[in-house]
Amino acid sequence: RPMAGRRRILPAVRPGWPAVGDAVPVNYLLVAVAYLLGTLPSAQLVAGRSGVDPTSAGSGNPGATNVYRTAGRRAGLVVFAADVGKGIAAVALGMAVAGRPLALACWVAATVGHVLPVTRRFRGGKGVATGGGGSIVLFPVLAVGSIVLFALVARVSGKASIGSIVIAAALPIAVAATGNGVGESLVAAGISALVLLRHLANIQRLIAGEEGSWKR
Repeated sequence: RPMAGRRRILPAVRPGWPAVGDAVPVNYLLVAVAYLLGTLPSAQLVAGRSGVDPTSAGSGNPGATNVYRTAGRRAGLVVFAADVGKGIAAVALGMAVAGRPLALACWVAATVGHVLPVTRRFRGGKGVATGGGGSIVLFPVLAVGSIVLFALVARVSGKASIGSIVIAAALPIAVAATGNGVGESLVAAGISALVLLRHLANIQRLIAGEEGSWKR
């Protein structure tokens, strides 16, 4: 029992940490950081070392599959890892600072940054790897399942676009089915819709039988 008259000493606030009233501006700042992470031009940086500009070679898409086709297997794998890493880093940052709500916002921001980068006139990639990277932090079991599903579909069909379309359509259904809540299901659905919109040209080529394989 504390002695009578003894004053309770509260822990001092660490300098440099935001007060409660500053939480919202700090969250906005972290969402902006997540968007900027998404805009990092990994495809151009990696393929450029081989003298290839992925925005003008192959399909013109600055993504791992196009880099794989135009700059080689190793370059494509490096771009894929970098794009996944952008999503992981952005979402992990949000999760560490303010938990799942901010992590979800950072997931959206990083994916939008990759698809619609202001630094490249809003002409970016298709969001599969970056969005998938964010899902690894938020839904690790579902993310592993998505990776396996993508690999199987792409392997059987010979087309990475089909694998991307299938997992984009399946993710929000899986998120909802595993009881993650309406809000998280809607966020997953929004990201999936963005990815599917970026694949409209692929869908049209698939219907016409003109879609190339992931090797060419």
